Amino acid sequence: MILKISCPIGWKEKGMEKIPGFLKGLTYMSDKNGILIERVIDAPREAVWRAWTEPELIKKWWGPEGFSAPRINVDLKVGGRYVFAMHGPPGSEWDKDMYSAGVYKEIVPHSKLVVTDYFSDEKGEMKEPAEFGQDPDFPKVSTVTVLFEDAGKGKTKLTIRYHEPGTKKQMDAMIKSGMKEGWNSSLDKLKKFLEMK
Repeated sequence: MILKISCPIGWKEKGMEKIPGFLKGLTYMSDKNGILIERVIDAPREAVWRAWTEPELIKKWWGPEGFSAPRINVDLKVGGRYVFAMHGPPGSEWDKDMYSAGVYKEIVPHSKLVVTDYFSDEKGEMKEPAEFGQDPDFPKVSTVTVLFEDAGKGKTKLTIRYHEPGTKKQMDAMIKSGMKEGWNSSLDKLKKFLEMK
């Protein structure tokens, strides 16, 4: 699954920092604990789960505002791989397909996903983060846990946790990557999509 929605380098410099609600529901933990992102969505857990695991639904929200998801492949089984593409706004420097991929390590239906996450080519083969404009210290592979919990009648608490990387330099590179802006913009799209249903 996806889980890298880092903003491309230069995002803020290009005037794209005005992302609706980009501070909503985001918490950074110390480098001893990794990065934690939480959001409450006004939709049942089963609907949020489907939006994370069914390719045609993922296409509706994957990537920051202005980005599309032209290709989503999901092999939802332990050991299965996902490959997600996002495509930037027409005419921008990101007007191209950019891929991330990973392997499903743990699946508890409607409750939990644990995946690896890395930059990739269109076949899901791992690429160096620097090839995508990231800091050379950005981790080549991250482990991500996504939790789906009941949060009251018809609501779901979504928690995305990037596990602690190996070094402080890697953690700093993750924070500087634009992850905050990218994830919050994409989760705004997810909320809008699910709450319109």
